[in-house]
Amino acid sequence: MKKVAISACLLGEKCRYDATDNKNEILLEQLKDAQLIRFCPEDFAFGTPRPTMDLIETQEGHKAISNLNGEDLSTPIIQYATLFFDTHPDVDLFIGKDRSPSCGVCSARLYDEEKNLLSSEEAGLMVQEAKKRNITCVDAEDFRGLV
Repeated sequence: MKKVAISACLLGEKCRYDATDNKNEILLEQLKDAQLIRFCPEDFAFGTPRPTMDLIETQEGHKAISNLNGEDLSTPIIQYATLFFDTHPDVDLFIGKDRSPSCGVCSARLYDEEKNLLSSEEAGLMVQEAKKRNITCVDAEDFRGLV
């Protein structure tokens, strides 16, 4: 049985920044024979609801920056991702929520420090950790039955 790490909001958990979900019934049907391992670094680190954040290109690399106060929120997300994958070293597939600065696979928006859009095809901070570990990663909107 494949082990699939999946964004908790896709399972119907109300853990998005605005305390809603992104439940995806079609995706869940396609994954019915897989072992699903939920994750949400932002809910874990900052609770729900919470202010939004953007992925920003800085001299030190990509950072998750709060839209409320400009605070760098990257460290708790990266710590969560590292612990998650250390705890689940046998994950076969990672399914992230498209466009998320944490778990968007190839759809996170990257801005410069003046908030000019640089790219809409970036990997979020948790995805970067998954890719370092050679885990196959896909955005939910691009999933086509890889299990």
